[in-house]
Amino acid sequence: MQYRVLGRTGLRVSEIGYGAWGIGGEQWMGAVDGESMRALHEAADLGLTFIDTALAYGEGHSESLVGRFLKERKDTITVATKIPPRNRIWPAKPGTPLSDAFTYEYIIDSTETSLKNLNVDAIDLQQLHVWNDDWAGQDEWKRAFSTLKEQGKVRHFGISINDHQASNGLLAAATGLIDTFQVIYNIFDQTPEGVLFPFCREKNIGIIARVPFDEGALTGAITPGTTFSRGDFRNNYFRGERKEEVFRRVNEIKRLLGHEAGSLPELALRFCLHDPAVSTVIPGMRNIKNVRANCGVSDGRKLSDSLLAQLRRHAWEKNFYD
Repeated sequence: MQYRVLGRTGLRVSEIGYGAWGIGGEQWMGAVDGESMRALHEAADLGLTFIDTALAYGEGHSESLVGRFLKERKDTITVATKIPPRNRIWPAKPGTPLSDAFTYEYIIDSTETSLKNLNVDAIDLQQLHVWNDDWAGQDEWKRAFSTLKEQGKVRHFGISINDHQASNGLLAAATGLIDTFQVIYNIFDQTPEGVLFPFCREKNIGIIARVPFDEGALTGAITPGTTFSRGDFRNNYFRGERKEEVFRRVNEIKRLLGHEAGSLPELALRFCLHDPAVSTVIPGMRNIKNVRANCGVSDGRKLSDSLLAQLRRHAWEKNFYD
């Protein structure tokens, strides 16, 4: 496993992190707690040192599993979690008042709940799970961040940037209170490279790359005939003719497989890791097989400029979360 520094936090984290949404037991169907725990342990055994969870993942269930895991390990594991918006609307809609999403009391109370779920005295990285840069100049979130830091309950703060809105956070970062950004970054959505990554390199802000597989599209597992269990959010994400379009585009990318990357998941992760602005990439992992495959990508090898140039042609402006 290779390691990178998470921006100005100074934390040294594995470049493959653990996205813990899927183990929360809601929206992603099929998660089994026992298998999730085995996957977490396997990941740590392979050198993984960064886990990203959220209070909203299974309404605390993901955090609680991570808390159990931490109690069973002696390793130093960096844990990031997130505060959901009060109105439970993702992403934050333009014009939404800050009070609908984050008040001072709500930020404090949510953090206290996460501390109990995780069974820790302090959270390494606390993130706001949605954001609107119209809120950047308002005081509620700033006062809450200050209080939690003074109390020693949170070490660092970040923002999980709204879906496909890579520049929606730059005003918040200008306050000097944001240590990390979590952003969608993959072969299809390459927009963070334009403004966000150069900004973060200049300001030494850590980047957590999420959705590297585009919710499964870039694993090659989505075909026109793919079906999902009832309650799985991907029924909506891949609704209508979207599966056919994904299947067509992914088959084009498959032609680039070879000695630099033998599978689509490997290629997808190596693409995310090619940019030094990225501190860690967090694929979702719910079983040991996927843990081993994903962690195995962290071997120090880089994609060639030639292959990266070909991958650039597969950028795709879309928003399946709508």
